[in-house]
Amino acid sequence: MANHVSSLKRARQTVTKTEVNRANRTRVRGSLRLLREAIAAGDVKVAQEQFKATVSALDKSVQKGVLHKNTVSRYKSRLNARLKTLVTAAPAKTVAAKKA
Repeated sequence: MANHVSSLKRARQTVTKTEVNRANRTRVRGSLRLLREAIAAGDVKVAQEQFKATVSALDKSVQKGVLHKNTVSRYKSRLNARLKTLVTAAPAKTVAAKKA
């Protein structure tokens, strides 16, 4: 345990920052999970709305220092690619269904 006044203060600050970072990280993970579930379900409209919310949460996590900007950029790129394949595959399914 810390003995000096400054180290006691630092210990208190660390606890507070840890709680804030944990809450931010949890919000990002939850948003990512909801987006992945929407993509897996094949619901284009919900996936597009959730993508906007997820990108916002990811960008906020960069501003708050929870995640690195390159990590977030990689996440957004991969999620956008998944969403794009879902959006382009959905019209093809409806066209095939109409022809049959």
